Amino acid sequence: MGKTMLTGDRPTGKLHVGHYVGSLRRRVELQESGGFDDIFIMIADAQALTDNADNPEKVRQNIIEVALDYLACGLDPEKSTLFIQSQVPELCELSFYYMNLVTVSRLQRNPTVKSEIQMRNFEASIPVGFFTYPISQAADITAFKATTVPVGEDQLPMLEQTKEIVRKFNSVYGDTLVEPEVLLPDNQACMRLPGTDGKAKMSKSLNNCIYLSEEPEEIKQKVFSMFTDPTHIRIEDPGKLEGNTVFTYLDAFCRPEYFPEFLPDYTDLEELKAHYKRGGLGDMKVKRFLNAVLQAELEPIRKRRKEYQKDIPYVYEILRKGSEKAEKRAAETLQDVKAAMKINYFDDAELISSQTERFRNQ
Repeated sequence: MGKTMLTGDRPTGKLHVGHYVGSLRRRVELQESGGFDDIFIMIADAQALTDNADNPEKVRQNIIEVALDYLACGLDPEKSTLFIQSQVPELCELSFYYMNLVTVSRLQRNPTVKSEIQMRNFEASIPVGFFTYPISQAADITAFKATTVPVGEDQLPMLEQTKEIVRKFNSVYGDTLVEPEVLLPDNQACMRLPGTDGKAKMSKSLNNCIYLSEEPEEIKQKVFSMFTDPTHIRIEDPGKLEGNTVFTYLDAFCRPEYFPEFLPDYTDLEELKAHYKRGGLGDMKVKRFLNAVLQAELEPIRKRRKEYQKDIPYVYEILRKGSEKAEKRAAETLQDVKAAMKINYFDDAELISSQTERFRNQ
């Protein structure tokens, strides 16, 4: 069996730099590596509707935002299949069958589900669709027989639940589903990039994001207002790196070639950090460097996005073709699942033959 990758994002708005370093950049690298026979990238609109059921237009409008960001970052429809979740109805059917393999108490123990419920104030009234998110995610992954799923650290409990569902299904119905391997970001700073205000989670609602499509002046303003070390009041004061958002972003984005170009006084990031820690280096100098780094990283993405924005019908055609290919693959898996569960009545010639014989002899 070949190697298949599956990953995706909920269409809740334009993608930000946290998405980029957490998964998008790695997806493009993996796409170009030639190490996968198939790559499926999903825009998870059905998942977005589980907590936006009363505002479908928001989800609808954000499909194109995510698609544009995907293409702008370098995802190539010739090498990766970009598709919309709701356009693959087999995923819903698989979710329904998997629900019989998971208990309510197991879903309640899922740390990611618990934190997401808390964050959305759903404790008193949890939408069932949202509550069963891990089951839906298992359907997404197994429908394409994905061998590799790149995720952030916060998604590990979800992937563990997918593996449990795969093992349970295979133990009950026979070896049918593929258990995926998790691929985490290889850079610790990319695991979960903090918001510009220093809060652990970058969130659109907290207005602490830098979006991939933002204009240079907007990026500069956000970088210059970034949270650093509150005890580093004077330039000569020793500074702390822990919890210092500017240095976390440099860990995630900085490349060796940026020093001779933007900050030739230092040979590398470790030398810059050492100077900051011993004192004598001001926050603004570091922020100016980070701004230059982010501008260099995001400018080509922003330019490519503007080119794709000129032909929206073409972008939708990419998504339509990708969704058709994804549905074909998911249908093959669903056929295998129904055969394993013995609910493929019309395809089971042996069943029809044996029952014909049985009733003939009555």
